[in-house]
Amino acid sequence: MKNTIARLAGALLALTLSTSLAAAQSKVTIAVGGGACLCYLPTVLAKQLGEYEKAGLNVDLVDLKGGSDALKAVLGGSADVVSGYFDHCVNLAAKKQELQAFVVYDRYPGLVLVVAPSHTADIKSIKDLAGKKVGVSAPGSSTDFFLKYLLKKNGLDPAGTAVIGVGLGATAVAAMEQGQIEAAVMLDPSVTVLQGSHKDLRILSDTRTQKDTLETFGGEYPGGALYSTVAWINGHEKETQALTNAMLATIAWLHSHSPEEIMAKMPDEMVGKNKDLYLAALKNTIPMFSETGKMDPKGADAVLAVFSVGSPEVANAKIDVSKTFTNKFVDQAKKTTGNAK
Repeated sequence: MKNTIARLAGALLALTLSTSLAAAQSKVTIAVGGGACLCYLPTVLAKQLGEYEKAGLNVDLVDLKGGSDALKAVLGGSADVVSGYFDHCVNLAAKKQELQAFVVYDRYPGLVLVVAPSHTADIKSIKDLAGKKVGVSAPGSSTDFFLKYLLKKNGLDPAGTAVIGVGLGATAVAAMEQGQIEAAVMLDPSVTVLQGSHKDLRILSDTRTQKDTLETFGGEYPGGALYSTVAWINGHEKETQALTNAMLATIAWLHSHSPEEIMAKMPDEMVGKNKDLYLAALKNTIPMFSETGKMDPKGADAVLAVFSVGSPEVANAKIDVSKTFTNKFVDQAKKTTGNAK
């Protein structure tokens, strides 16, 4: 009888503690611009590892088609934070919208301009995309900005190329294989999936590594980050710090485990049926993940320079790019948790 009472008391204590913990957690909704993309893996992995809960947060991840949709969710009030590309913070600054990235998890953008398999023979360079239909995750997303930058850089008028929203995962692969589009800006694992089926796949531009990023942009170029409005960050410093701590713990875990161990933590629906291809894509992607979480000010300057090439609105806006990011939460995490380098 004593043992039974002791077990019941233990169960009640555990229930009380878990209920109290849940009540103490702050609720945060993160809008992700295409959760299946490996570029956003740290956001999903943090959930899988329980890092948000350890940081005192009850995080709800909302998966949307592209970065522009995730941004709209935050600006519209249905989400608190975007897990998306930092370049939106710079672009919106030209429209007097104050957005700020507070922890960076992609040090390279990982964007790849790929020719559809059925057009390998007739599209051999970026200049051949004039008058063609090119897929992006969603109009206004970072994939769209990247395409316009490359078209402009190669002497083409971006308005002369049709942009089609095809998402980032299986929908993008299907659009390429079914001939709905003639090329697309894609990210892994979709690029590696296509390469697995089409060995002669033509790639026109690739920013998955430091070497390719430097060749394309002339310098470092930050990709995925957690960002929100300045008003939300100022009003939720505790939550912003907790999100930063969770992300830094996640990228530290990521860089201390094998690709196989990382894949084992990801949801089955994201890994898909072909685990070998997912693993190959993951190995291609791991080098692009940040080890520090910090924004390199030179990288932020590079984003502004790239956008200024393709957007007269950004070029003429006299943007103070230093206001589009902050490293103070990463610096604070280094003092308190030791997770930042």
